[in-house]
Amino acid sequence: MSKYNFKISMDRNLALACHLTLWAYMFLSPMTFWRGTGITLPHYLMISMQPLLLMIVFYLNYLYLAPKFFVSGKHRYDLLINIVVISSLGTFLHYWMDWTNDLYMPHMGWRYDDTLGTAAYILRDSLNLAVFAAGATALALARRWVTADQSLKELEAASAQAELRNLRNQINPHFLLNTLNNIYALTAFDTAKAQETIQELSKMLRHILYDYQQPTVPLNDEIEFLENYVKLMRIRLPETVDVTFTTEIQDSNVQIAPMIFISLVENAFKHGISPTEPSFIRINISADKHFIYCEITNSNHPKTESDHSGHGIGLQQVQRRLDLAYPDHYTWQKGTKENNTIYYSTITIQL
Repeated sequence: MSKYNFKISMDRNLALACHLTLWAYMFLSPMTFWRGTGITLPHYLMISMQPLLLMIVFYLNYLYLAPKFFVSGKHRYDLLINIVVISSLGTFLHYWMDWTNDLYMPHMGWRYDDTLGTAAYILRDSLNLAVFAAGATALALARRWVTADQSLKELEAASAQAELRNLRNQINPHFLLNTLNNIYALTAFDTAKAQETIQELSKMLRHILYDYQQPTVPLNDEIEFLENYVKLMRIRLPETVDVTFTTEIQDSNVQIAPMIFISLVENAFKHGISPTEPSFIRINISADKHFIYCEITNSNHPKTESDHSGHGIGLQQVQRRLDLAYPDHYTWQKGTKENNTIYYSTITIQL
C-alpha cells in the first residue's frame, strides 16, 4: 500500500470512528437520563426514536441532499426539502413522545394539550433536527473540499512526475556524440583502447536505459556513471588539462535522483577547457545519510558569441529537476570568481 493510500485509509477509519462515537453517545444518552426509573427495553426503544430521527436527517443531508443540491448550488431545493422533512419529522416526534409518555410515564403529566405548548415542543424538536441537518451539510462540504484538495494534489504530483520524466528525456546527448568521435579517433591508432572505451560507453548507456528510469538510484552507481563519462572525455584532452574527480561517501545506501549532475560535468568540459592555455576541472562529491554535496570548479573559458549550442539549456534543466525532485531541500550556488577566471557550481541536497 502506498503512503498516499495508507493516509486515505487512516482518514476513513478516523471518520468512521467519529461517526460511531457520536451515535453511540446519542443512543446511550437516554439510558443516563432515565437511570434509576426502572426503564424497560420497550420503553427505551420507543424513546430512541429521537436519536434515530436525528440520524436519519443527518445522513439524508450528508449522503444525499448536500452532495446533490447544496454542493451543486441548488440551495433553494435543499432548503425546501429540509423544511418539509424536518417539520414533518418534528411533528411526528412530538406526538410519538407524547404517546410514549402516556404508555410508560402517565403519572408525570408531560402531555401538553394546548396549542401553544404543542407548537413550542414541535419547534424545539424541529430545531434539534435542523441543527443536525446543518451539521451534516457542513461536513459534506468539508469532505468535498478535502476530496477536491486531494485530487488537486494528485494531479499536481502526476504533472510534476510527467515533467520530471520529460526533463530526463531531454538530457543533453552531447557526451554521446563526443564519445563516438573519440572512439572513432582511437580506432586509427589504439584498437584495444577503443574496445575498452566502447565497453565503458556500454555501461553508461545501460545506466541511462535502465537505472535512469527509476525515481532514485544508488549514489555510487551515479558516481560510476560520471567517472565513466570523465574517462571518455579525457581521451582527447591535451596534456595541459588537469582533471581530478574525488568522492567521499560515508553511507553506501544513499539514493539520488538520476542524472542530476551530468549537465554540470558536461558544462565544465565544454566551458572549462582551452586548447592553448592550461586548464583544470575539479569534481568533488561527498555524502552521508543527511546530505549530498557536489562541487565542480573549472577554469573559465567561455565560448565565443558564435557558439551558442545548448547555451544555458543544461543548467535550466538541472534547476528544474532539482525543483521537482528536491523541493525546498537543496541549495545551489554558482558563478565566477578570481576575476572571472574560475567558474564554480556547488549543490547541497538535504535528504
